[in-house]
Amino acid sequence: MNIYFYKNRHHTSNIAAFVRSVAIILALIFTATALSLILCTTVAATKATLSTSAKAAILIEASTGKSIYEHNADMRLPMASTTKIMTALIAIESCKMDEIVTVASGAVGIEGSSVYLQAGENLSMEDLVYALMLESANDAAAAIAIEVAGSIEAFADLMNERAAQFGLKNTHFTNPHGLDNENHYTTARDLALLTAYAMQNEEFAKIVSTYKHTIPLPGKSGVRLLLNHNRLLRTSNEIIGVKTGFTKKSGRCLVTAARRDGVTVIAVTLSDPNDWRDHIAMLTCGLDSYECRKLADVGELSFVAPVVGGDHGFVVIENDEPVTICMPIDAPRPRRVVYMNRFYYAPISAGDVLGIVEFYDGDDLILEVPLIAKTGVGTGKQKNWFERFISSIFGGDVK
Repeated sequence: MNIYFYKNRHHTSNIAAFVRSVAIILALIFTATALSLILCTTVAATKATLSTSAKAAILIEASTGKSIYEHNADMRLPMASTTKIMTALIAIESCKMDEIVTVASGAVGIEGSSVYLQAGENLSMEDLVYALMLESANDAAAAIAIEVAGSIEAFADLMNERAAQFGLKNTHFTNPHGLDNENHYTTARDLALLTAYAMQNEEFAKIVSTYKHTIPLPGKSGVRLLLNHNRLLRTSNEIIGVKTGFTKKSGRCLVTAARRDGVTVIAVTLSDPNDWRDHIAMLTCGLDSYECRKLADVGELSFVAPVVGGDHGFVVIENDEPVTICMPIDAPRPRRVVYMNRFYYAPISAGDVLGIVEFYDGDDLILEVPLIAKTGVGTGKQKNWFERFISSIFGGDVK
């Protein structure tokens, strides 16, 4: 009887332990689900309540160009000194930064913001770009334009060519500084996409994230002190640029960028009387709602394919770089589709692109990853099984 009682108590204890385990697991699942729902709801609510005082605005994730928030993003409006984003980019791409520029007389005395350049003074192209982007110097913009293209008009043509190359269909430039002109306009979306491209340039990114810089005074031992007009640079280490702008016609224009844990977001407002406040809210929303996900380490996307006519019967193809992407934190894991041949013909060189992996968010293609041959495969007769067996024992080639 005692034995029976002991066994029954043990059995009851096991059932109780099992029930407790199930309860704990269900509680964990419920908690995780609840947290996920709260997170998704919070992100959605943050985006839904985001608003600005601007005539036009947009917030994008920089690596994909995906819009997080927008308002009249395709409305054509004046852009004031945010024009200088394109001016700086062309200067950096066209010239060496240590190139010495002799300031042309046509660049002196331009209205608006100025560092009071003098005709005939010599400055490096880098100094001119710093003056352009920190002090928003219109005379520096003119000096750059004349140096690069020979005239203001010719440089505007270059700007429009680049805009067309970037696919900026609602942008047109007539000058390098942004002074008012009926045919000088952009949209919040175009300006954001231009900025996303420009921020990939290390020199550009370095300059627009700089708060203070000095450049020489002509013929004197002193220096000009340049202070960035973008006061958000002083509020957070996450703010990394980009450009302010203002004319009476355009109103306050502002382009900013912020980065956190691999995620970069870009905010643009055109004609916004409360731009500083609006940009803080926009950038915070962007950084809080996106994350950088690692989808695969180097070599994790690895496949083996047969090879015909080669000295080896197969080839290994894989990704040769880590695969990461910035996505909304509430987005599901991307769907993966692999494209590769059923077999390949020799010869194959190491590094040849033999396939591709596409990642989809729903039906939207968001990333393409090339698959690379890990090793080469030459032409020639493959060893039969006996030759491979002898080689594995004695080493060397079997003739």
